Amino acid sequence: MKKPYFTVKDIIQITGVTKRALHYYDRTNLLKPSKVEDNGYRFYDQEALGNLQTILLFKEMNFSLKDIAAMMKLSKHEQKEILRAHRSTLVQRKQKLETIIDQLDEYVDGTDIVYLNMFDDSPILSIQEQYESEAKLVYGDTDKYRDFEANVNQLSAEEQQQAYQRFSVKMEQVFSELAKHQDSSPASVKVQHLIREWKICLETFMVCDAEILTCIAEVYTTDRRYAGYFAQFGDEDFLRFLYEAIMVFIKDGEK
Repeated sequence: MKKPYFTVKDIIQITGVTKRALHYYDRTNLLKPSKVEDNGYRFYDQEALGNLQTILLFKEMNFSLKDIAAMMKLSKHEQKEILRAHRSTLVQRKQKLETIIDQLDEYVDGTDIVYLNMFDDSPILSIQEQYESEAKLVYGDTDKYRDFEANVNQLSAEEQQQAYQRFSVKMEQVFSELAKHQDSSPASVKVQHLIREWKICLETFMVCDAEILTCIAEVYTTDRRYAGYFAQFGDEDFLRFLYEAIMVFIKDGEK
């Protein structure tokens, strides 16, 4: 029986691959036509079709065309060994994608970036670690930062996590209360009482004098990363209100 040949149109209809892809595979020697007529028409036999289907399978498995070209020269046994190793990589990638999706959902639902675990099992530092590294670079040569670092380093990793969590919860409570009084004067008794609570919360880790409080207030209003965090408490004017309230607190000498 004469071996059947498939035209480019046949191959496209059978596999769904594009004409452009077939021409590219031909140019790169990944898949040559079984024969080419004098008029330039390409024809593929059943073996070539099978090879193309294998190429498309490997491509769907996220192998590069360069890797696929190398694999096509191997035996079926050797290909399967590579696929077994590749499966482990795909499982890890799947787990990473599931984490990313979960973290995306949390971020969209309002979780602040500092509490996300996006960079777990990654050489990239977590957002919390990035903030701490940034603070060390900015304030690391000051006595106040050294005091802060010493206090934190006295705690175990678990104790640090618990301390940060309590700190975060308390801060959110203070900011939520401040937002309720956003239409009041920044100098009002209630607002200033809440600013004092905010300062006490900060002093969980470090001594906060006027210089440090001013610096923190300025960072709140100038560092765009805080905009998303504070948006959960008040409108676009909340940060300005918070800054003014802190400035009043500093100016009045914490009376």
